Amino acid sequence: MTVEAFLDEANVMKTLQHDRLVRLYAVVTKIQPIYIITEYMSNGSLLDFLKSDEGCKLQLPKLIDFSAQISEGMAYIEDKKYIHRDLRAANVLVSESLLCKIADFGLARVIEDDEYSAREGAKFPIKWTAPEAINYGSFTIKSDIWSFGVLLYEIITYGKCPYPGMTKAEVISSVQRGYRMPQPDSCPDELYAIMTSCWKHKPEDRPTFEYLQSVLDDFYTATEGQYQQQP
Repeated sequence: MTVEAFLDEANVMKTLQHDRLVRLYAVVTKIQPIYIITEYMSNGSLLDFLKSDEGCKLQLPKLIDFSAQISEGMAYIEDKKYIHRDLRAANVLVSESLLCKIADFGLARVIEDDEYSAREGAKFPIKWTAPEAINYGSFTIKSDIWSFGVLLYEIITYGKCPYPGMTKAEVISSVQRGYRMPQPDSCPDELYAIMTSCWKHKPEDRPTFEYLQSVLDDFYTATEGQYQQQP
């Protein structure tokens, strides 16, 4: 990463301040290498945590809670007219008290006219990237919505890689033909419906993060109540 890219990421973190986003404390630029100092998240990335001994024992309500927390952070980014462009479990951090916070703003951009066009040759995580972004370099908050649907798959499968057994090229061609990942065995119908709504081919048909936050908050409340009633 270049110095300029490093500082760009720090500036994004300084601009965006929310309880569901990793907080920036300082940037050290007087000596090389440059350091970005952020709050400490003791459980590391959500991806690694879901695979850990503690994470793999989490019940459905907590997984839904994680999803709702992330949607809350993304709703804030949505409201501020930013896009993340690299939303996945590896870029969400988990605190000791199991709070999720969005991190890694290296690809984040403020958008004008609701769209950002990536430079030619830019590289993106194919399995998380919306088809219009892969094919045309066209990024909007709706392409982040697509990525969020894939992130939900990661959460409900405790960190499994999306599109298992498929190469990046196979994912691109299959998604273009209308393929969508099937419902995981552990995934409730309600959550899978949310995932598939994020994977609508037309970006304008996908929900907003504000809507997803509301739906996931309600779903968390409902599932938590069901688990508490179990003997």
